[in-house]
Amino acid sequence: MIAAPSGPLAGLRVIEFAGIGPGPHCAMLLSDMGAEVLRIDRKGGNGWPNPVVDRGRATKVGDIRTDDGRAFCLDAADHADVVIEGYRPGVMERLGLGPDIMLERNPRLIYGRMTGWGQDGPLASPAGHDINYIALTGALAAIGKPEEPATVPLNLVGDFGGGSMFLAFGILAALWERERSGEGQVVDAAIIDGVGSLMTMFAGLLPARHISLKRDENILGGAAPYYRSYMCSDGEEISVGAIEPQFFAELMTKLGLEAHIPDQNRRERWSDLTQILERTFLTQTQAYWAELFSGSDACVAPVLKFDNLLSHPHLQARQSYEVRDGVTHAAVAPRFSRTTGAIQAHGDGNKLLAAWKARGPSSPA
Repeated sequence: MIAAPSGPLAGLRVIEFAGIGPGPHCAMLLSDMGAEVLRIDRKGGNGWPNPVVDRGRATKVGDIRTDDGRAFCLDAADHADVVIEGYRPGVMERLGLGPDIMLERNPRLIYGRMTGWGQDGPLASPAGHDINYIALTGALAAIGKPEEPATVPLNLVGDFGGGSMFLAFGILAALWERERSGEGQVVDAAIIDGVGSLMTMFAGLLPARHISLKRDENILGGAAPYYRSYMCSDGEEISVGAIEPQFFAELMTKLGLEAHIPDQNRRERWSDLTQILERTFLTQTQAYWAELFSGSDACVAPVLKFDNLLSHPHLQARQSYEVRDGVTHAAVAPRFSRTTGAIQAHGDGNKLLAAWKARGPSSPA
């Protein structure tokens, strides 16, 4: 059993129906904050074993299509605060594990549903993946080089930025409301909705022409010479994000290119300025540039590969990563001044449910 969890969510009871992508990541976030997570897993796992994202759970392996499997899930939900599931709409209802049944048995339950398209609408039933969801929100169209197919930004924008983070936010909002009403509810977290929310800054700036989503004009998409990455002499890259005039001035001064400071926002000069910066950064190694700009306001940082993260002095100082059993884990985030979260140990699902029953309701009305 997971013993004495710490963190601001200590005592919160969560049931996670095993899946891939955003659902497991949301459960990891809750576990890191102290929640007791009971994962209902299928025999053989989900096909994507992940010792980092799957950390901090108590696991019960079973078949939720059987009477015994359903009975265990319903019993656990009777003693839980939160359920997380990521199946297509209607699947949990057909299994007899839908929100209507669970909320009738446990009216205080928060039932979190994670999908790409949402619980309703013409696309609710068909399959999809991160790239499809962000394609429908305007995000994918804005990423990449002009006259080339859109650049796929890993699956950070959809699955995790618009998915797991919004599911976690929705669950916590529903828990806050439950403290006043005493009632649970369903959280319909759809990736297309979450990414749409992430795009609101651009939506708000477009009418006033403060920004453009055209790939050859978007200053935050790599079109501007002062907000992109450059190759170094050793084949590594350096990132530049000198948007503000004072930061751009410091960048150019340190590079010995003061004469080009007035060119920052002259779009007709961007192509020439980009070539000048390309040639300049190619004269030295990534380590040289990182040292030159260290501590400055020029907004320059090395583009690190994942294998090199542990050696960076800032990440070391903040202990942003830790190695467990040879695997690199991101530290618990965010950080709290009093109720510090922690990566929890794995546990046994049967023992965790027994402990829930022995302790009684986790948060009585």
